[in-house]
Amino acid sequence: MPLERYGVLKGSVVDARREDDPDTPHYQVHVRAESTSYRVAVNVKSQLSPSELLFLVDDRFLHPLTAGLPALPHGFTQLQREPGSLALDFIRGNLFDRLQLRPLPHNLPGPENDLSDRVEHYVARARQEHGSEVYAFGERWGPEQDKQDKIFGFLPGNGIHDIHMNQGNHPQFARDDGVWQDGALVFNFPSTDQWVAIFLAFQSQSWHTDDSTGHAITEPGPVPGPAEPDRVVRIVGALVNPIGPAPEPETITLLNASPEPVQLAGWEIADRFKNKQSLAGMIAAGVTLTVPVQPPVQLGNKGGIITLLDDRGLKVDGVSYTEREAQREGWTLIF
Repeated sequence: MPLERYGVLKGSVVDARREDDPDTPHYQVHVRAESTSYRVAVNVKSQLSPSELLFLVDDRFLHPLTAGLPALPHGFTQLQREPGSLALDFIRGNLFDRLQLRPLPHNLPGPENDLSDRVEHYVARARQEHGSEVYAFGERWGPEQDKQDKIFGFLPGNGIHDIHMNQGNHPQFARDDGVWQDGALVFNFPSTDQWVAIFLAFQSQSWHTDDSTGHAITEPGPVPGPAEPDRVVRIVGALVNPIGPAPEPETITLLNASPEPVQLAGWEIADRFKNKQSLAGMIAAGVTLTVPVQPPVQLGNKGGIITLLDDRGLKVDGVSYTEREAQREGWTLIF
């Protein structure tokens, strides 16, 4: 079943500590929101082989998601697990390029060379920099009224965990699968007008999952296998804000990056709210195709995402753009 209390915690970092349990080590973060303390438990090692987590740090995170985060109240907010909300989905939300994920051990000798070090770098900055805030996405636990927190000692025990991908799991953990319920750490540093996002996943997880259950439908792995469609056809451009009044003639430009022609029958384009438009025809090898956007698909001027699905419903490519990027009327965005 999906996570029961999925949401996002907004607050300030006040402390952090490594928990070097040999079986399930975590990087633990003490976050305070108003007068309430929370512990954010970040997995840094997998119980399954291979043990190294996949990680990506985007220190210039640009996504429509960030427009809605500052308005959240401090503390934990339960989120609707659906498209268009603030919920995260590593596959459907086009938050990052999964080919940029890298495996990293949780603890190695020396500075800045293991997963705990990478997380610690931004946690320490958030703790020291005035006005910075952290948004921890995952599952809430507590409050545990008569139980002190095991790491930081505050009372009542209270926190958030599952700060990682929460779908496409190995059968041993498939009970936690669900869509629009992935975890992450997102930092806002006002002094540099900077958003930083840390994304974590297990190497045992699949990157193509059922749209209803979140269960794996292909084999796991950070690099696409031969049967997976990733990037055969790329979304390379979109005219999201054409000149003139609505309804505007929006377009999406596709590139066949493969050495073979691709039949588009059964393929679809999806927008931020997962409205879908069917494609047809063929795109020759190495050639671009400009697709006029048809209802119900819409490319909003306040930011959005565009996803390309093949005839099996598997994600081929996905991009996102922000409201700021969409403001230049008549300009095609390049991805």
